[in-house]
Amino acid sequence: MTQDEKYMKEAMKQAKKAEDIEEVPIGCVIVYKDKIIARGYNKRNLKKNTLAHAEIIAMNKASKVIGDWRLEDCTMYVTLEPCPMCAGAIVQARIPRVVIGSMNPKAGCAGSVLNVLQTEGFNHQAIVETGVLGEACSEMLSSFFRELRKLKKLRKKQEAETMPEKSGTDGS
Repeated sequence: MTQDEKYMKEAMKQAKKAEDIEEVPIGCVIVYKDKIIARGYNKRNLKKNTLAHAEIIAMNKASKVIGDWRLEDCTMYVTLEPCPMCAGAIVQARIPRVVIGSMNPKAGCAGSVLNVLQTEGFNHQAIVETGVLGEACSEMLSSFFRELRKLKKLRKKQEAETMPEKSGTDGS
């Protein structure tokens, strides 16, 4: 097992925590000097906060550990390609290397839709590694959404069964 796989497995453990609370299973760890200094998982619904993405939570924790907003000597491991907000925060934090499990063709900003992490006009670009445990990360997300669709269908069916039936008459 490579170092990248080792740390991606830790990010996947974080994603599982999100899944356990019915959040989209996205997890992140930040490594400094070969040690995990911060962990985060998606908590948008729990916190009712758009900003509660795994990456943002982990960056906040890492900044407290490092004692600076600059995370220049850190590597981020994240199970899903960062969105525009998170990619922008990664650039602002000057994280030099980002390791991604699964790409996000609908909202990813590390090469899928945009490539914010490697935009030459910015004062910082990150080295991006993709596909580390990609199948496992992708399957975790696919499975979550498959189960969510089943649950929604079941709830809809249960609601229909508990609705009073219309008799077809006006009640007279």
